[in-house]
Amino acid sequence: MDRSQTPIETDALIIGAGPVGLFQVFELGLLGVHAHVVDTLPYAGGQCIALYADKPIYDIPGIKRCTGRELTERLLDQAAPFNPTFHFNQTLDALERRDDGRYALQTSAGTCFVAKTVFIAAGVGAFQPRKLHVEGIAAFEGTQIHYQQLPDDAVNKKEVVVLGGEESAIETALKLCDSPAQSVTLIHRRDVLQADVATLAQIKALRASGRLRFVEGQITGLRSQTRLHGLVVTDKDGQSTTVPLDTLLVFLGLSPKLGPVAQWSLDMERKQLQVDTETFATSSPGIFAVGDINTYPGKKKLILCGFHEATLAAFAAMERITPDERVQLQYTTTSSKLHRTLGVAH
Repeated sequence: MDRSQTPIETDALIIGAGPVGLFQVFELGLLGVHAHVVDTLPYAGGQCIALYADKPIYDIPGIKRCTGRELTERLLDQAAPFNPTFHFNQTLDALERRDDGRYALQTSAGTCFVAKTVFIAAGVGAFQPRKLHVEGIAAFEGTQIHYQQLPDDAVNKKEVVVLGGEESAIETALKLCDSPAQSVTLIHRRDVLQADVATLAQIKALRASGRLRFVEGQITGLRSQTRLHGLVVTDKDGQSTTVPLDTLLVFLGLSPKLGPVAQWSLDMERKQLQVDTETFATSSPGIFAVGDINTYPGKKKLILCGFHEATLAAFAAMERITPDERVQLQYTTTSSKLHRTLGVAH
């Protein structure tokens, strides 16, 4: 761990900005605790956004129907009064217990923390983009090949190729068609795209107008000199063509990886963290695990169960955050203190 970095000292560090991590922010906030949140994705929402952003969810209490995106927006709005600090595009790579009982942590971006409590809300693991495996590709990753959407100024007057046939790839292609990109090409292994009817109609219209080129096949090679200037695409009949480009955006889906958590000497069972169901503490004092990352007898991998776990974990954490203060259970319906905290004081 890099000791030269000035660490951010915090009472609570949450690993994961999915629904349970966001609700953990809220529950800690009600108890007067500000939280820092680290997530490997460039945005909040976790699995809800990565896998079913626009698909309906029906089992959130009090909400008959909402999408993963809508649930994320509601949770962010609910947590907003507590001003959580988000650290996106980072993973927690190192964790050490200090002599004073706090934890020193460092992210892949070099951000350092010293935290009294750590809440692991990493779901089934950190979502990472599935890489395109073609010989020679590594030399262009991060410069001409990217695994996320780029701002308009990064594609201005450029030939942009999008690889993929599911929602993220299709939405990116649509946005690029309204950007200053010189040309937009969508490549997918077959001429069947996964999107709603309205989106598919937009794609069809753009293809017909020539604004969007579609190429069916798989990338089997690269054309390059000092820079990447073409992709070799081979169709199902074995015929190959070269697609010119300046920039390639790859959207082949996301896969969860447990990552460094597995090396933190916490008791685990089948790649899940074992917890005490009274507090949702792990085997290491001050580290809690909530949501799909944990396991215990009777565990159900449901968002609403994660909300319950986050509540109990927040109260249990107060024994370490404010050991000399007694924490009273207050109700948001009647507590004037909580009303002021939430900005709803009458």
